[in-house]
Amino acid sequence: MLTFILIVVAVILGTIALVKLVDKFVPNKLKPVLNIVLWALIAFFGYQTYMSIYEPIKFNKLKNERYVVVIESLKDIRDSQLAHRQVTGKFTDSFDNLIKFIDTAEYTITQRRDSSVVDEELTKRYGVDTFKDIMILDTLGTVSVRDSLFKKSNRYKTMMNVPVGKEGATFDLKAGFINQNDINIPVFEASVKKEVLLYDQNPDLVAQENQVIAVDGVNGDAIKVGSMNEVKTNGNWPKTYGDNE
Repeated sequence: MLTFILIVVAVILGTIALVKLVDKFVPNKLKPVLNIVLWALIAFFGYQTYMSIYEPIKFNKLKNERYVVVIESLKDIRDSQLAHRQVTGKFTDSFDNLIKFIDTAEYTITQRRDSSVVDEELTKRYGVDTFKDIMILDTLGTVSVRDSLFKKSNRYKTMMNVPVGKEGATFDLKAGFINQNDINIPVFEASVKKEVLLYDQNPDLVAQENQVIAVDGVNGDAIKVGSMNEVKTNGNWPKTYGDNE
């Protein structure tokens, strides 16, 4: 982009020089026409220079605004999936199942407390009452997953829809297991391509955004939370966009 700007500036300066040459050497009858043409070129290249600077700024502003909205939806999906795993022991790859789960599932509220009981074996061995410590788990009740996560909001019913970008787009949701040390560990991933969010923007700027590798950027060609390749439930966005864990 810097090279392009330098070229345009050079052309503008060259055109201005031509205007002066025309004014000095061209016959008076031709001067008005040539001056109009040359000043039009100056205006055109000036506009191109301005847009080459302004358009990326405008693009980044819009991109950040859309990313923030999408990330909030991904957080809702992650919270719902974590609740699903806590209750069922696994994640789901179906938004319909996830919504049904939120509508019907409940957390069990428990309380752990320490206690002691007679150790019959030791008591028999030593002839005196001997006690051992135990942990007792009391069930106090249940609470709705929906109320716990979303209170009075119904936004979870449309969390599969990408809230900005291309109309009608939905998040891609995957779930499964990764085997580590002969243990199947549940994993999930929810994602949306950047090109879907930025479908109406300059294709060159979108292509550049897909190649981002930076500490303060969303790396790769998609915004996502979770992973199908490793055990993690965080998002791939920097914390400047909000909590990613």
